[in-house]
Formats: sequence, C-alpha cells, structure tokens
Amino acid sequence: MTDYAPFPLIDLSGGPRERGRIHGQAAADRLKRGAKMYAESLLKSGVDWKELERRAEAMVPLIEKFDPAYVEEMRGIAEGANEPFAAVVLMNARTEMVVAARKQQAAKHFSDGCTAALALPEASADGVLLHGQNWDWRSECAETGVVLRIRRDDGPDILTFTEAGGLARSGLNSAGVGLTANALECERDYQRGPGVPLPFIRRKVLEAAHLANAVQTIVSTPKPGSNHMAVSHCGGEAFGFECAPDETFWIAPDRGLYVHANHWIADSARAKVKDTGLAETPDSIYRDKRVRDQLSPKRGKLTLEDFRQAFFDDWGTPHSVCRPPRLNSRGVSTATTAMILMRPAEGHLEACPMPALNRQFTTYTLTPDRTAQKQAAE
Repeated sequence: MTDYAPFPLIDLSGGPRERGRIHGQAAADRLKRGAKMYAESLLKSGVDWKELERRAEAMVPLIEKFDPAYVEEMRGIAEGANEPFAAVVLMNARTEMVVAARKQQAAKHFSDGCTAALALPEASADGVLLHGQNWDWRSECAETGVVLRIRRDDGPDILTFTEAGGLARSGLNSAGVGLTANALECERDYQRGPGVPLPFIRRKVLEAAHLANAVQTIVSTPKPGSNHMAVSHCGGEAFGFECAPDETFWIAPDRGLYVHANHWIADSARAKVKDTGLAETPDSIYRDKRVRDQLSPKRGKLTLEDFRQAFFDDWGTPHSVCRPPRLNSRGVSTATTAMILMRPAEGHLEACPMPALNRQFTTYTLTPDRTAQKQAAE
C-alpha cells in the first residue's frame, strides 16, 4: 500500500466572488496541475490555448443564463489562483469545450467510470440513509481533488468532493440531500445544440433544499451529453436518473437498495437509446452486479463498512470495481481515483484517494440543519 495525501478541505463563505477567491488561493497548485493536464489533452485534439480561451468566453452567456453566480465564482477562483479564467472554465466544462473539434468523439475521449450505491433507511443497520461511490478517472486526479465546505446565506450549506477549480461533483448538503454521478454515453450525445455543462447541474442539485427541487433541476436542464445522477434525501427517498441530452429516465431503488455503474439499465432507456459507452467500459456490466450481489444479502443491516468493502472489490483487476492505475485504450493512466462514502443526514463524508493502493480515509463534516431536513421530509 502507498500513502496518498488526503484531499484538502477548503472552507468557503461570503458572496460568489469571495468564495471563489478563497477556493482559488487555497487550491492554486492543484488547479494549475489539473488545468495543465486537460489543456494538454485538448491540444492533442487540435485546440490550442488561444482557441481554448475563445471557447471559454463563448460559454459564459450559457452559464450566466443558468446561474450568473457561477460565472462570478469561477472568476473569483481564477483571481485567487492567479490563473486564467479559461483554466477554471476548463475544470468545469472539460468535455463540452472540445465538442466543436471532436463532436461525438469528445465524450469518448473524456469517458470516466464510477460505481455508485445507496441504501434507504429501511435497508441500513441503524435506519440512516447511506450513499457512496467509486470515482474512476485519470490517475493524476488523486492529487488534484479537493473537498469544499460551502457556507451559504441563501440556501443549504454544501460539502462536496470535486477537482480543484470545480464547483461541485459529488457530496451532500445540510438539508440532507446527497448526490453521486456516473458517466453514460448514447448516440444523441453532443449532437443537439448547447446544453449546461454537468458540474453546474450537480452544483445546483446540491443547492436544493428539497428533493423535488433537485429532481426538477435534473429533469428540466438540457445537457450536451449523457450522465447518470443518483440523488437521495435523508428522510428516506432516493432515485437514479439516466439522462440523455434531451430526455431523462428515472429508476427507483429495489427494496431499499440502488446500484449503478456506467451502462443504461432503465427498461425505458434501453428501448430508446443506443448505449455507445460499453465498448469503452465493458466492465461496467459486472461492476454493477458485483456491488449489488455483495450488498443485497445485507439489506436491513447495511453499514458504510459494507459499502467500503463492496467498493474495494478487485475481481477482474485491473478492470474491477476498485481499479489500480492502468493505461486505457488511448494511453492515458486511469484508476479509481477516489472512494466517497456518505451519511447525508449527519453531514458525514469520508474520502480516500486511490483506494486500490491506499486505504487511508479522511472524514469531512458539515453541520446538519435538522429543521430543514424535517421540513423537507414532511
């Protein structure tokens, strides 16, 4: 086993610009490394820095229409890190920024993995909702990830794991909402005009005080490419959403348990879209099954430790639930870069970088808003 540095915790407060400056200053080195990594990838696709800057500014009106505060926060991040604004947009829209150059190939070029699971209160040992995932992506991101604790005056506080410079990826909020996200692909991706980059949608979900608001964001927001999001509320409800750019298919937990990897599983979705991602992530079909098979017999007794052990599964390695670093078909080193485990009701999040090589978890906490949680559940 190898020790990896824990993901740094960054406390953010104030207005969007101020939050951004704090984020950028605290994560400057990790942001610079992440932006350099993606800029080099884009250069291989024929997008130089000048073109990247042009595309970043071209995306501003779309993001501002969705939420102008997000543009302000990104500008603050750039100022705090002393990095170009385009570098921060890149960290939040890495796939979308190469669409003009590669169209459908953009999704494949940036395809990530992930295996997610959640247990409703009736399936857990102590009646508390559990939610977690393995994030499979570029190996370098084990050293560019951060955890943001965002204090807000206009809604629930947020605890989110993301890449440095990113506004959100997976996490929870003080109202008891939890979120994880997995990549999906279909033939409709990047073919139907502009959509809101996924990190902004995830941030909006984590800003929701009610599960209904989170669902509305997912269902109503146009997306450039496909994605799966699992959204939970500590009061005892959760759903998975398989999102094509122009259509969303929802899935309910099975007897209190929900598992999802990187292939379409909703019957309605499989009848309507062509899964173009399995060629890139064929192990998805058994990653989903292996986690489900390990958790299912423990319904009613499930703990985060059970989730941890299921996510550590190494059958079929390196094409496993928990992946060690390996070169993918494009010569890029990929791995399970982070394992995330959550108890949203308690504001409890555990994260471990590169779990195939490292078993050191760090616990991050957020003070729950019991009043908001109760009101949202009523």
